[in-house]
Amino acid sequence: MKIGLNISNIEPLGGGRILRFSDVRAMAQRAEAVGFDSVWLADHFMTRVSGEEDRGLWEAFTFLSALAAVTSRIHLGSLVACTSFRHPTLLAKMADGLDEISGGRFVLGVGAGWHEPEYRAFGYPFDHRAGRFDEALQIIVTLLRTGRVTFAGQYYQANDAVLRPRGPSPIGPPVWVGGSGPRMLELTACYADGWNCDATEHRADFIAGEFQRVRQACERVGRDPATLTLTAQTEVRMLAPGETKRHDDGVMTGTPDEVAEMLHACAEVGVEHLMVLDAAAQDVAGVERLGRVRELLRRS
Repeated sequence: MKIGLNISNIEPLGGGRILRFSDVRAMAQRAEAVGFDSVWLADHFMTRVSGEEDRGLWEAFTFLSALAAVTSRIHLGSLVACTSFRHPTLLAKMADGLDEISGGRFVLGVGAGWHEPEYRAFGYPFDHRAGRFDEALQIIVTLLRTGRVTFAGQYYQANDAVLRPRGPSPIGPPVWVGGSGPRMLELTACYADGWNCDATEHRADFIAGEFQRVRQACERVGRDPATLTLTAQTEVRMLAPGETKRHDDGVMTGTPDEVAEMLHACAEVGVEHLMVLDAAAQDVAGVERLGRVRELLRRS
């Protein structure tokens, strides 16, 4: 099982210090040095929750492009890019550019989006998100795989759009989908190279159940489930020496050895690539601490 690092690009609650690019760069470079397989950034513009102050995020593709230029081995990805925020032909063009800058290390994770307040604030339509995603995914995959697309849909159009020049990957970067609704699973089975499970319950058995659903979607459309890369994202919190686990943690919490055991359980249910966020330690020291867990997991 490959292990990826999620880096938080959102302003913290309570007016804390947001990571600057120098921080994100240092974390990504340290993750590469200690052996992580990938680094991931979320694609949102803001969050607006009742009773909380608005929180913004750094634009994901700008930061990913910069990280591609200052790393050499580690893969980079969007977890996940909202296809509503950019025309699908533009998103494919951006992905191909990142494929070039990174030397073939970019993974395009895409989804339909979910946070209505940011849609309204930035002027994007929130209706028919699954239908819009369906059309966007067809355009993106066709353009990346063949270099050319013509498409006349209800929401998007492309008239002999050509993707030139091309990055080093002959058929473009892998396209992974994040989304668990029945239609999203069907679209994943039809078009995607991989699927990402957002392990909201942070348990291996939850991931196993979700994987079964996407495998069944593959079977319904006549696809061999083994051809779909199965990935998941989860959150961990490692206990400091002498600290005891709270009953309300809600994430994979424990000593480094205990967290490694929980992550190993994810491998046992079929996770091929696991993205991990340690929300309590978004700094280089946190990366090193997760790196030790990764080493324990590798040894197991």
